[in-house]
Amino acid sequence: MSDVTLVPPSTVVLVSGGSRGLGLAIVTGLIDAGVKVAAFARSVTPEIAALAEKYPDQVHAGAVDLNDEKATQAFVKEVEDKLGPIDGLVNNAAIGQDSLHVHTSADQIAQIIQTNLTAPLVLTRYVLRRMMAKGLKGRVVNITSICGQRGFPGLVAYSATKGGMDSATRSMARELGGRVLVNSVAPGFFASDMSAVLGQTQLDQIVRRTPTGHLTEPDEVVPVVRMLLLENTNINGQAIVIDGAAGI
Repeated sequence: MSDVTLVPPSTVVLVSGGSRGLGLAIVTGLIDAGVKVAAFARSVTPEIAALAEKYPDQVHAGAVDLNDEKATQAFVKEVEDKLGPIDGLVNNAAIGQDSLHVHTSADQIAQIIQTNLTAPLVLTRYVLRRMMAKGLKGRVVNITSICGQRGFPGLVAYSATKGGMDSATRSMARELGGRVLVNSVAPGFFASDMSAVLGQTQLDQIVRRTPTGHLTEPDEVVPVVRMLLLENTNINGQAIVIDGAAGI
């Protein structure tokens, strides 16, 4: 028998931006797997509220702005009190961009970087510190984007933040020495509000050059996130692209 000490599956997972879209799909997938889940976003949607009401001992939801450090820290403590120590984190919350770089104000650039890069790193630091103080091992999954690896017009600052999170993933994986598995999942474009900046013509072009012939669906991303959180795996420090091979 191997004497390798494995990182156990996560039992309590915190999901930022978990009230709709991919975040809500991730929350639902984890609930189905029997995991305790806490989700927050700037507003509590009827969908996440219904899940919290249906599974009161398994799901906790709150209206928290990721950029409010004190509020996110208070929510983490609230989750620990209700569900137990957090040993899984999914950084999903992000804002998009809908302007060419030359037309994007300095304030807009700063806001995108704050929300998509700085705030997730600050939240991750806080969760990791509490995890380690309790002697726990855990998992972190950063939801990034194909934009971090390929160029797209109108998404310069957004792409920079997603590439930054991919880089942070690699460094955290090394820094944590196997005590916490840290990976990124980089989806291709969804048919969503965030991808609307590309316009239908460019989205159609992406579909045409995608061997699988369609844009990425949340249900194609959820199993990978769930695997990284729950399965016995030696995957660490990786950015897993899910885009039907459009980007190769």
